[in-house]
Amino acid sequence: MKINPKPHASKAFTLIELLVAMSIVILLAGMSIGGYKYVTSKQAQKKAEVQVQLLSQALEDYKLDKGTFPVSPSGTNVLYQALYWDTDSDGTGADNDTDQKFYLSELDPVNSKQGWIDGTGANVKILDPWGREYIYRSPGTINPDFDIISMGPDGLTSDNRSNQQNKDDVTN
Repeated sequence: MKINPKPHASKAFTLIELLVAMSIVILLAGMSIGGYKYVTSKQAQKKAEVQVQLLSQALEDYKLDKGTFPVSPSGTNVLYQALYWDTDSDGTGADNDTDQKFYLSELDPVNSKQGWIDGTGANVKILDPWGREYIYRSPGTINPDFDIISMGPDGLTSDNRSNQQNKDDVTN
């Protein structure tokens, strides 16, 4: 009788090897998802900063033509009205008025590539990357001429600039 000193080797993975492999896959997936959320958060922040700069520059151009910044009565979308829809204040919207000047062509609701326009006609709202309407005040409380504020991802803001809920706001 012949005795084989080597036991018959199994060709399958052990339970420990499977658990280690699954742990590595889960760890990599978690890091990828966390990295993706961080990148999209930073991207939204930068997009809001660019949009605030665009709006600020358009308002400066408006002031050069009109001599003053648009006044911000509450409850109206004065930014859209002044910079795109009815820039000559004759009551005729951008669809029918050939005499007006577009201070910010990116506000065109049909051709906007910024993705910050919601609505049609005179009722358009200019939205920040988090889907909330920009706050416009003239005269401003942060800046003497005007304020443009995105409330950031938390959707909260306060007139007290040292308040903790303002830390993620994007302003001019």
